[in-house]
Amino acid sequence: MKYDVKDLALAEAGKLRIEWANQSMPVLNRIRARFEKEKPLAGISVAACLHVTTETASLLKTLKAGGAEVVTCASNPLSTQDEVAASLVAHDKIPCFAIKGEDTKTYYSHINAVLDARPHYTMDDGADLVSTLHSERKDCLDAVVGGTEETTTGVIRLRSMAADKILRYPIIAVNDARTKHFFDNRYGTGQSTVDGIVRATNRLIAGSRFVVCGYGWCGKGLAMRARGMGGNVIVTEVDPTAALEAVMDGFTVMPIALAAPIGDIFCTVTGNINVIRKEHFAAMKDGAIVANSGHFNVELEIGGLESLSVKKREIRPFVMEYTFADGRRVNLLGEGRLINLAAAEGHPSSVMDMSFANQALCIEYMVKNAASLEKAVYPVPLDIDQAIAREKLAAMSVSIDSLTAEQQKYLASWDMGT
Repeated sequence: MKYDVKDLALAEAGKLRIEWANQSMPVLNRIRARFEKEKPLAGISVAACLHVTTETASLLKTLKAGGAEVVTCASNPLSTQDEVAASLVAHDKIPCFAIKGEDTKTYYSHINAVLDARPHYTMDDGADLVSTLHSERKDCLDAVVGGTEETTTGVIRLRSMAADKILRYPIIAVNDARTKHFFDNRYGTGQSTVDGIVRATNRLIAGSRFVVCGYGWCGKGLAMRARGMGGNVIVTEVDPTAALEAVMDGFTVMPIALAAPIGDIFCTVTGNINVIRKEHFAAMKDGAIVANSGHFNVELEIGGLESLSVKKREIRPFVMEYTFADGRRVNLLGEGRLINLAAAEGHPSSVMDMSFANQALCIEYMVKNAASLEKAVYPVPLDIDQAIAREKLAAMSVSIDSLTAEQQKYLASWDMGT
């Protein structure tokens, strides 16, 4: 079995971490138990380009339990948990190509390594796998039947490909499932991003001006958690409706140009490019902390920051201090990459339980239905989304009401007015 991980000696520690995470993933565990019996994925191969974390390991083990041949690589150079990668190889016999801190050349060589398996289905997080498949590895396209996409950034890229009629196979936008973005993006990103910033810096959030760039679901969660820890939260936005929502939620809203000179901590969560630019870095006060929790580090114009500095040093792990000519210092966290995975452990397993349950069930759906689907980006089927919500509630020992026959009739009628 081919693989490329940091050190197989880390496998035992990884196995324990995977077991710990799995204890908080009851929905995925139920799916795995069914997959083990029914083998709905028998005879297929899946290439997964995901953050190689404990929760991802539980998903990959579920796919393998369902009969799939699985191979994986990292979807970000800094998001791999090396002990988890080692455990996947040593204990689960899942080929893994991922090393935390790998350079760009190695990152893409790992993507190509999983494509060498000539997969039938892709499971992507950010669309780098799909993009590589459609550009440099077209030789593998004929074997691909369908795929799934995990995150907002990837869905944006894939919809652009579909609009340009470049996309060669159907893909389900797992990110857009309500049991994914309502919870993973908001509660997962909110908690894990603050966790990453605090771990990297050990700075106090309370009393600081905490600037959240973007007020989508990730931004909502981050703003909520930063305020919960006592931060004075400022939101920057380009969407007037999202900005209005932030105002109505009680946050201060202003352009990034006005926030730059007064902010203490900045974090981008937009999915767009150059949100914090050279002119914004130039305006920041001494000691400002800048992070990103969007999928790619392009949200920060790091080249602009480099050009402003006269020296830089790694002052502590995951903190690069840039000093300007006038002595001011700006601290960049985690190379501008996903700070919740670069300096922390990513989303809590209980929220990834729902996200990865969507992934597992959507691959099963693809196996059954891909032949009838067009080359487009599809939403998660509503029955899958609702089934996951019901399973999560059951696991939490929460019961809800059901519609009566009379209520169902009323909702389906047009002639039962007041």
